[in-house]
Amino acid sequence: MTGFALGVDQEEWCGQLRALAAERLRPLAEKGEPGRVNRPLLAALGELGLLERVFASGALELCLLRESLAYGCTEAETALALQGLGAYPVLRAGSEEQRERWLPGVRAGRAVAAFALSEPGAGSDAAALALAATADPAVAPAAGGGWRLSGEKCWISNAPEADFYTVFARTGEGPGAKGVSAFLVPADRPGLSGAPLDMLSPHPIGSLTFDGVPVGPRDLLGEPGRGFRVAMDTLNLFRPSVGAFAVGMARAALDATLAYTADRTAFGGTLSDLQAVAHRVAEMATRTEAARLLVYAAAGAYDRGAGDVPRRAAMAKLLATETAQYVVDHAVQLHGAVALRRGHLLEHLYREVRAPRIYEGASEVQRTIIAKELYAGVVTR
Repeated sequence: MTGFALGVDQEEWCGQLRALAAERLRPLAEKGEPGRVNRPLLAALGELGLLERVFASGALELCLLRESLAYGCTEAETALALQGLGAYPVLRAGSEEQRERWLPGVRAGRAVAAFALSEPGAGSDAAALALAATADPAVAPAAGGGWRLSGEKCWISNAPEADFYTVFARTGEGPGAKGVSAFLVPADRPGLSGAPLDMLSPHPIGSLTFDGVPVGPRDLLGEPGRGFRVAMDTLNLFRPSVGAFAVGMARAALDATLAYTADRTAFGGTLSDLQAVAHRVAEMATRTEAARLLVYAAAGAYDRGAGDVPRRAAMAKLLATETAQYVVDHAVQLHGAVALRRGHLLEHLYREVRAPRIYEGASEVQRTIIAKELYAGVVTR
């Protein structure tokens, strides 16, 4: 895939999504409480069939969906993405019983999913997980025994209000990533508790405490010791679409800046007449378009099953999230004080845009992945 252009049908669909986000979903988002799961918003995403599209589409369509929703309503985009992130491991690695039990509710916006990977001492270094899964024959004795989960998870989106969690814990089959297993843990399991965290980002984030939480073989997602692969399979799909989320925010900030600077009078003309302003806007537009192309190139590679998906996904997330930060920051600067008022689009985007440079692998981690993939192909003497 050397270039990217939307077809007529795709352009129309994206336009419909942007309008839907602004007219139907944003009012529901505004009624929600920051830091809490907005269940009416999730229900609307389900009724509109958008949650179903997360699971039925490839990476390219997922990116179009996330970018378009982010342009019109970041809360709706994030609510949709978190459902996908939490439940995608169930779709790909879960048993038929697990899929039938949980996925219909996720698609309908009734069941809230969460992806529980990060820990207080293992954020970007996912292979350093410490949550222990200790074998216990008394758990599920008819199935040959199970495990008890002990430890903590932190910075988990949708926690502590999710209905179930995709949890990654150390079962010890091998060192590092080789000893991690994935479990589907319903929120009502004994020993599982959580607390909300007061974060800059407006979507719900919390911590989880596991005090001997029982899990059995029927709770496994995939095979014991193969959980890290489940996590990476999920992140390789969602990292380019995090980039699409960032591109959607950047485009919203850019369009707001174009409208404002073309209309705002200053120094005997409009702000857009000033070369310093016009050149800044040109730079914002160029970086946004470059990031967008890289995101969709990565999505196309994922859908083709290309072998360089980890590198492309990391590049897409890195460039798009860093670009969005740049564009939103300069949009605020060109708007001046008005953009800092609570309730202004750019004030909202300024709070939203910071987190994607950290979650699902910080920018520094993406650079490490890119370098590792590049050097893996170098033949040394």
